[in-house]
Amino acid sequence: MLLGRSRFVLVVVVAQSVCRLVHAQHEATTPIVQSAITQADYDMHITALKTKLPAGFSYVIQPPFVVIGDGGATSVQRHATQVVKWAVDKLKQEYFAKDPAAILDIWLFKDKASYDKHTQDIFDDEPTSPYGYYSPTHKALIMNIGTGGGTLVHEIVHPFIEANFPACPPWFNEGLGSLYEQSMEKDGHIWGLVNWRLGGLQKAIGANGVPPFEKLCAMNSNQFYNLDRGTNYGQSRYLCLYMQEKSLLRRFYQEFTAHQKEDPTGYQTLKKVLGMEDMDAFKKQWEAWVMALKF
Repeated sequence: MLLGRSRFVLVVVVAQSVCRLVHAQHEATTPIVQSAITQADYDMHITALKTKLPAGFSYVIQPPFVVIGDGGATSVQRHATQVVKWAVDKLKQEYFAKDPAAILDIWLFKDKASYDKHTQDIFDDEPTSPYGYYSPTHKALIMNIGTGGGTLVHEIVHPFIEANFPACPPWFNEGLGSLYEQSMEKDGHIWGLVNWRLGGLQKAIGANGVPPFEKLCAMNSNQFYNLDRGTNYGQSRYLCLYMQEKSLLRRFYQEFTAHQKEDPTGYQTLKKVLGMEDMDAFKKQWEAWVMALKF
C-alpha cells in the first residue's frame, strides 16, 4: 500500500519485515481499554450525520471514527481500512490505551475544490492548511485527501493524544504526529521515516537557528505555532525520529506520561531517557546526525 503527494508524501508500506531485530521498545504492547462507545451510539451518530451529508458522499464506520468522503464508496472504504484502521491499530499497539471519548468524523474531500467548498459549507471554516486539520470543536478530521494520506495519519495522532495525554505540550504532540506523516510497518510496528521536513531543518541548523531543546520543550502553543513554526515542527519531528532510531521513543512516551506532573515540558524526562546531562553536547551530536540524513 502506497499513498503519496509529490513532496508531501506518506509511505505506508505493509510489507514483509526487512529487519528481524526486535527493538527493546517494542517488546511489550500497550494494554487496550475497551471503548465505551456502543453500536447504539454509532446508530444515533449516523442518523444525525445523514441529515447533513451532501449528495455524492458515502461513509464507513471504522471505530473510533466514521470515515466520510466524496471520492466514491470504494475509495472511502479503502482509506478506512488501509490507512485509518492500520494507523489506529498500530498507534494503539505502540502508545495509546484509550480511544477518544466521542465518535469523531473523518471527512475526506477528494480535491482542493471540494475541500475549500465543504469546509466552508459544512463547518463554516477557512482552513489554515491546504492538506487537512483536526478540529476538536467539530469533532472531526477534515482532509484534502487529494494531497495524499500523510496528513491523515498525522492528524489521527492528535485525538489519541487528547484522550491519553491531555497535558501534552505542543512539541511532543506535533513531533509524534509529524513523525508518522511518512511511515511504514516494520516488524509489525509503525515506523517513521525521513521526510520532506528534513531540508528546512538542515537549513536552520546550518544557520544556527535551532533553539536549545529546553526552550523547545517549554514553548506554549502560541510560541510553538506562531514563532518559527517550520523549525519547531522539524526539530520536534527529528528528535522523535532520533529516539525511535535509538529504541527510546516508546520508553520516553511512557515515562513522560507517568511523570508529567513533576516534568510538564518533558525536558527532564528527555535528559533521563537519552542518558544525557549535558544537553548542549547532545544538541551538537543530534545536529550532526540530522545533517547526515538524506531524503
